[in-house]
Amino acid sequence: MNTASNSNSYLKGSKGAQMILHIFFIAFSLACILPVLLIVAISLTNEKALTLQGYKFWPDKIDLSAYQYLFNHSETLAKAYGVSLTVTITGTLLAVLLIALYAYPLYRKDFPFKKAFNFYLLITMLFSGGLVPFYLLYVNYLNLKDSLIALILPGLSNAFYIFIARTFFQQTVPEEMIESGKLDGASEWRIFFQLVLPISLPVLATIALFTTLMYWNDWFNSMLFINNTDLYSLQYVMIQMIRQAEFFKNQLAGSGVALLVQESVPTESLRMAMVIVSIGPILFIYPFFQKYFTKGLTIGAIKG
Repeated sequence: MNTASNSNSYLKGSKGAQMILHIFFIAFSLACILPVLLIVAISLTNEKALTLQGYKFWPDKIDLSAYQYLFNHSETLAKAYGVSLTVTITGTLLAVLLIALYAYPLYRKDFPFKKAFNFYLLITMLFSGGLVPFYLLYVNYLNLKDSLIALILPGLSNAFYIFIARTFFQQTVPEEMIESGKLDGASEWRIFFQLVLPISLPVLATIALFTTLMYWNDWFNSMLFINNTDLYSLQYVMIQMIRQAEFFKNQLAGSGVALLVQESVPTESLRMAMVIVSIGPILFIYPFFQKYFTKGLTIGAIKG
């Protein structure tokens, strides 16, 4: 009897704990989804309605003026999309490769300059040369102004990601595998590409995800190095469009057509429409990285 009662109480307690967990995760999921739904609703709301009524999850009347404003600049947005995709894909692939190539020797115990390269990484994490030397190096010495390389090169190396990759190699890649590869006559390059990288997909995917987000959201380098409008990134083009809309509205705010301008020139709804337009590729890549993301981040951060 006691065993049966204990079993029943355990099952009830387990069901209660599962119910609490389900409620918690449902609430957490809603907290993540509702802001996105609100952004979509705001992008479909008239600018005057936003001013008078504030934000609503369901607008009284669907208004596509923000998307029409974007459609009027579709050629510019298409070029900016192409630039951002090119920079993001190229930069992410090169960054992941270079980070892995730097981290792998630091994992090897037989690498003679390990301390010097670790110290160099640590210095770059603690100190920076500043914006002016950064600009002069790219413009005056490397002559990279108005080139896609100026948008790719700054993100190719990240000391923090190198340390994460090195720690992942230490925790995951057995030294016996390296030794067996050498005994079979494999070169260092073959060991790295055919033995080490295939079992390092979790950390590589994690670094690739963070690097992709960094490149896709970057607008600062376009502001610094790009004068050619055909080479503007998507984020910088959107910032310029918002500034132009706000400038136009402010210029006519004191005139007799202020109310008409307020209704016809979207600003807040335009911001949200731009979020919807730019978020698509990021939502598309997340499912491909999801199964590697948690494992790569946790294993790579076990110890430094």
